[in-house]
Amino acid sequence: MLSLIVVAMVTVAAGFVVWANDKRHAKYGISVPAGIAASVGMLSWIIFIAAGFAYQPGLTWIPWVLPVVLGTAAAVAAVLYLGRRRTRLDTARLTAILKL
Repeated sequence: MLSLIVVAMVTVAAGFVVWANDKRHAKYGISVPAGIAASVGMLSWIIFIAAGFAYQPGLTWIPWVLPVVLGTAAAVAAVLYLGRRRTRLDTARLTAILKL
């Protein structure tokens, strides 16, 4: 259970770092990448533990490292998608308002 807490804390921190490093982070909330990273990280930890990777010799790193990597990758993907999409939609709405 301790590894789930560590995974949750590290993935949330990674989500905040991803948010802080995005140049379009004003387009979405600060908790979006952190929440996505934590959700993916904890869900993958549960899957890896249920699959039996927790106490296998040579495979104990999987429930510790891989959920953090997957959570961070999901946060980066979400930030890239949301930043571009929200910028495009905001620009289209502003252009429509200014044409009136």
